[in-house]
Amino acid sequence: MAAPPQLRALLLAVNALLRKRRYHAALAMLKGFRNGVVYGVKIRAPHALVMTFLFRSGSFREKLRAILQATYIHSRNLACFVFAYKGLCALQSHLQGETYQLHSFLAAFVGGWLVFGDNNNINSQINMYLVSRTLFALCRLGVKKGYIPEPRWDPFPLLTAVVWGLVLWLFEYHKPTLQPSLQSSMTYLYEDSNVWHDISDFLVYNKSRPSK
Repeated sequence: MAAPPQLRALLLAVNALLRKRRYHAALAMLKGFRNGVVYGVKIRAPHALVMTFLFRSGSFREKLRAILQATYIHSRNLACFVFAYKGLCALQSHLQGETYQLHSFLAAFVGGWLVFGDNNNINSQINMYLVSRTLFALCRLGVKKGYIPEPRWDPFPLLTAVVWGLVLWLFEYHKPTLQPSLQSSMTYLYEDSNVWHDISDFLVYNKSRPSK
């Protein structure tokens, strides 16, 4: 069935507006907001679903509420950050007449402070995710620019050994210093595996179920 003439006319007008270069910066901010929402939901919802049902206690309704809240916070913050970042980049380019590399850093600096500066579990996970990848990227950039000598051997095995050695030492002797979701994962792997009563909580379940 063909679309009504009014709807076709509206779609033509919207598409014409979207093609105008004069509105590109503002429209890019809107699409960035949209992509932030979609990506945040895609990333957080499956993660929250698994972690909540694996490690969180409470009723089904409480678990569902926790999943929805985590997904909302992640997608909202990511969408707001993209919107703010693209807007601040466009503003700096407009004021100075051209784009500089510093614009990206300053826009993300301000946006990160405003959006991800609240110290909660969601922002903490996102920031730690970025820290590791940023450090890797800076090391690669340092090698590329010649600031860091190119290794003669692959340093990845040594890095891996140091990271795993440190995280298990911290877990065993300084657990509160680790991020809560990492504590939960490591407790499941390294502490819960020390306890069982019979075949049911040795192979079937992690912990014995309370008798009725």
